[in-house]
Amino acid sequence: MDGSGPFSCPICLEPLREPVTLPCGHNFCLACLGALWPHRGAGGAGASGGAARCPLCQEPFPDGLQLRKNHTLSELLQLRQGSGPGPSPASGPTPDSAAPSARASAPEPSAPCAPKPWRDGEEPVRCDACPEGAALPAALSCLSCLSSFCPAHLGPHERSSALRGHRLVPPLRRLEESLCPRHLRPLERYCRAERMCLCEACASQEHRGHELVPLEQERALQEAEQPKVLSAVEDRMDELSACIAQSRRTVALIKSAATAERERVSRLFSEAAATLQGFQTKVLSFIEEGEATMLGHAQGDLRRQEEQRSRLSRAHHNLTQVPEADSVSFLQELLVLRLALEEGCGPRPGPPRELSFTKSSQAVKALREVLTMACASQWEQLRGLSSDEDGQQKLSTEADAETQDPDSTGHLESEASRDYFLKFAYIVDLDSDTADKFLHLFGTKGVKRVLCPINYPESPTRFTHCEQVLGEGALDRGTYYWEVEIIEGWVSMGVMAEDFSPQEPYDRGRLGRNAHSCCLQWNGRSFSIWFNGLEAPLPHPFSPTVGICLEYADRALAFYAVRDGKMNLLRRLKATRARRSDPLASPIDPFQSHLDGYFAGLFRSRLKPAFFLESVDAHLQIGPLKKSCISVLKRR
Repeated sequence: MDGSGPFSCPICLEPLREPVTLPCGHNFCLACLGALWPHRGAGGAGASGGAARCPLCQEPFPDGLQLRKNHTLSELLQLRQGSGPGPSPASGPTPDSAAPSARASAPEPSAPCAPKPWRDGEEPVRCDACPEGAALPAALSCLSCLSSFCPAHLGPHERSSALRGHRLVPPLRRLEESLCPRHLRPLERYCRAERMCLCEACASQEHRGHELVPLEQERALQEAEQPKVLSAVEDRMDELSACIAQSRRTVALIKSAATAERERVSRLFSEAAATLQGFQTKVLSFIEEGEATMLGHAQGDLRRQEEQRSRLSRAHHNLTQVPEADSVSFLQELLVLRLALEEGCGPRPGPPRELSFTKSSQAVKALREVLTMACASQWEQLRGLSSDEDGQQKLSTEADAETQDPDSTGHLESEASRDYFLKFAYIVDLDSDTADKFLHLFGTKGVKRVLCPINYPESPTRFTHCEQVLGEGALDRGTYYWEVEIIEGWVSMGVMAEDFSPQEPYDRGRLGRNAHSCCLQWNGRSFSIWFNGLEAPLPHPFSPTVGICLEYADRALAFYAVRDGKMNLLRRLKATRARRSDPLASPIDPFQSHLDGYFAGLFRSRLKPAFFLESVDAHLQIGPLKKSCISVLKRR
């Protein structure tokens, strides 16, 4: 039987064994199909891995197709091979002679179609049509059949007109990567616009009008540019190597510096502890010496007084024992009693007015306060919270005087007179055209968040996603001061750029969450500053009245706690000059670094007072500012 006859398998070129007929009409050995598609055996053609195709005509199999033996064709083959009449000369040789013929047609490894030589240690691609365990190295791979074939099994692609149109390429290990995952067609074109490989279907659909070239042409172009790319990669790798070495030196420097600094700090703390221990020893010795000295004097006075009382008692007893007739003895004993009495008539020592050693606790208490203040001051400087190079005002880090120790003699509280700020008073009126529908205005001074929306008229300046309201008028020069009363809930107060869109979404439109606004927030527990999405907590206690001072010319914004006519600084925001980076220098406040980079940009636009009521019970009031203290007119 000829290898190309109708009763031979196009895959193994042997007579059909357990023949299977596909819907397209082509016959194959069941074992050959199972070897060609191991995951598509007799269990079903559409088991996994996408649609299967006929190895000859590439017609896809229907989903769920069950491969079953063609019994009619199998019986016909049995009749031709033995049980029926012998084959005629025209019908070709017998199966026993067909196999040697097929094997004889396979070229030797030294033939021109032999597989390409493989590098040492590299496993060659094996033929998918050869029996498992005895597969020969593949000579070519077919992108249409998704299989690799040895020279012996490449015969159908050379003889069959239906297979001559298949694209044969050098052996590939992962043929699936050479197909379009969407159309299951070979990748033959390259789109320079989107820099990707395409099949013909993609090229004619999604990439129509793009600059498309054959893969070989693009590869030739890319290979021409490959030396330049490799040179750039090598340069970048050398640069990264230098950077890595520098970073490693920096890491080692940081570690060694930290270790040395840790040792120095531990030694200094030990010396400080030794100094305190020595001072404690001196103070305790001073107390013991003062006790011994004053106790010696007191005990001596006590003994003398007891001896005098004893003499008086004896003289008094002896006088009472003298007989009435013995005048001599009476006079003598009375004289002794008088002498004893005169001996004790001198000034009696009283209790000491002051115990010298009792001042020790006051000295130690003063030392404790000095140490506490010094530690707080040094800690501020260590964290970078001290005054900046341009003379920025130092922040207050101590709690309110009401919460301090009554015996404390000093506190780090920055205070200023409210009358000074009232010279720059700015009367804020709430703009109803900007109020969100969940904010209820009380005139032009009060605002409260409500649960039911209010039917405000349409306005292009009204906030639509954030419960916010702006003040009327825009501030663009000079100094402005206004006050806010926090009545209830979570509230934020600050400034916002006039040109900021009120239709921004909630995450970017809230006060302080963008580069166009800044605010002081009270969240029910503590104050904090918000700017451009970054938060800086403040250690100060709650103050129902907050003063806001905008220094437009100086590009600064300050928040104050107002109590009893005094202004306690919460925080003053201003960009400072950039400092040179030093890995061993003291750490810088990250929020201040953020201000240095972005805060000046806030003043490129005119600003408006802004208020954000965060919780459902939030309520605030503008003012109060006493009119008698205002020395400037209301500015618009």
